Amino acid sequence: MRQLYVYMNDLKAGVLTENTSGKEYTFCYDENYLSTKNPSISVTLPKREESYKNEYLFPFFTNMLPEGANRRSICRSLRIDENDFFGLLIAMADKDFIGAVQVRKTTDD
Repeated sequence: MRQLYVYMNDLKAGVLTENTSGKEYTFCYDENYLSTKNPSISVTLPKREESYKNEYLFPFFTNMLPEGANRRSICRSLRIDENDFFGLLIAMADKDFIGAVQVRKTTDD
């Protein structure tokens, strides 16, 4: 199982998880974030207590990744499969993303 913390404007908004087989992804809002008036991280992931589940990495998160030649170059240099979107997201974690949403490594990584 691989996990990343998701932050919105430097406040922990939730946890993104890939299960061990890599065939299910969940995003769960942090209960403290739910109690604030802060917005959802995305219109496609509105704030709610129930976890979001999907067999593919949520498009909101894949859209945070580099594309084209940049993706190929990064994947080649870090030895990450170009189709391992979660692995690439982990590699990009703690870096400077565009926008209010950031992903950060968990303390287990």
